[in-house]
Amino acid sequence: MARKTGSHSEITGPKVRRAALALFAQHGFAAVSMRQIAAEVGVQAGALYLYTKDKQSLLYDLMQAHMDDLLAAWKAEPKGDGALAQLEAFARFHIRFHLERPDAVFIAYMELRNLSDENFAAIEALRRTYEGELEAILHAGHGEGVITAPDIRLTTMALIAMLTGVNTWYREGGRLSREAVADIYWDMVRGAVGA
Repeated sequence: MARKTGSHSEITGPKVRRAALALFAQHGFAAVSMRQIAAEVGVQAGALYLYTKDKQSLLYDLMQAHMDDLLAAWKAEPKGDGALAQLEAFARFHIRFHLERPDAVFIAYMELRNLSDENFAAIEALRRTYEGELEAILHAGHGEGVITAPDIRLTTMALIAMLTGVNTWYREGGRLSREAVADIYWDMVRGAVGA
């Protein structure tokens, strides 16, 4: 099919990804068709294949982009000296980053089951890399004697689940500001690791 008059790959490609992200987050991957994505973008369904191989590839690309952005942003984040400063930086960063991307976070966690085995393995490797950042901080804190959590791996997974859980209930303009939420969660993280 011909490209829509006036469309450009540098404009339409990102529109396809934004539309897919919003539709997958709202309705779920399985319930969204390529035809729906095309209608949202304003192109013929066949034109989508100029921008993605298939719906599975589109889901994978969205998840990979989210994880790549997460890892790059964490790498650039000021971390401070010592394990406790780094743990605080991680907790505050995780909340801030995820609250700014609710649709991407929802898809990154809820749509893993819809990835092919190969795509799942690739996304899981990126997730492990991110988890490894927190795990390394906790190991360092244990070595410094400022963290007493008895099982570092379990603590890593529990902290990430707790921090990511903010996305399920937080609403902008609610009772607590993002900063207040981060302050309270930092206190809970500190308590959870015995610091």
